[in-house]
Amino acid sequence: MNKLITKKIAVLFKVIMDIKIILSKDGSHTLYREDIDETYHSRHGAIQEAQHVFIDMGLKEVEKSKKQINILEVGFGTGLNALLTCLNCKSKINYIGLEAIPLKNNVLNGLNYDTTVIGGNPQEIFKSIHNAPWETQYPITSLFSIQKVEKEIQKFEITQPIDVVYYDAFGPNSQAEMWDISIFEKLYKAMSSSGVFVTYCAKGQVRRDLKSVGFEIERLEGPPGKREMLRGIKL
Repeated sequence: MNKLITKKIAVLFKVIMDIKIILSKDGSHTLYREDIDETYHSRHGAIQEAQHVFIDMGLKEVEKSKKQINILEVGFGTGLNALLTCLNCKSKINYIGLEAIPLKNNVLNGLNYDTTVIGGNPQEIFKSIHNAPWETQYPITSLFSIQKVEKEIQKFEITQPIDVVYYDAFGPNSQAEMWDISIFEKLYKAMSSSGVFVTYCAKGQVRRDLKSVGFEIERLEGPPGKREMLRGIKL
């Protein structure tokens, strides 16, 4: 086997082996990656963070004016944001979740969102989302369909106007390449008029880069444990 391929497989295997399920302060699980010292969600509350940043400040803002919405999530991860979107949506949602390294079923099956997410039928929806085939649009409910894509945002071709971007990549300190201004330029061009970009990250450089590509930036109150978050509007 080619040495480069062997090395890549070894790296991916290490990533999988380094993932641990941990309990966040709101009682819901998040995942911890030892290799980059990062969690998938806030230790202060995984569900609280996802609900505040992506649902309350993202989805609900766009639903004020649109009844059919295309959402692009960068950093699909555990699928928590997709689950909450499905349970909370009042509009018809076409959801695209990008994930370069999909999680294995043994990790996903250990998460407790079926008992910690309130409302609807989280156990059935979470299972349906993760059983949905990759690389194809798949209906979960009458309002929500999902396309999971195993690809990096840098290599993904956006073929439809995006109304909401959930930017949930690992932080700039551990994955600087995911916060390059070229990605923000790509997303801005692909978004519809009045499209909304939301992220938990409030770093000054990220805010300046988002503003420089054309977004009108709002610094909003962050979720528990975080003072601020960012929301960008495409004018």
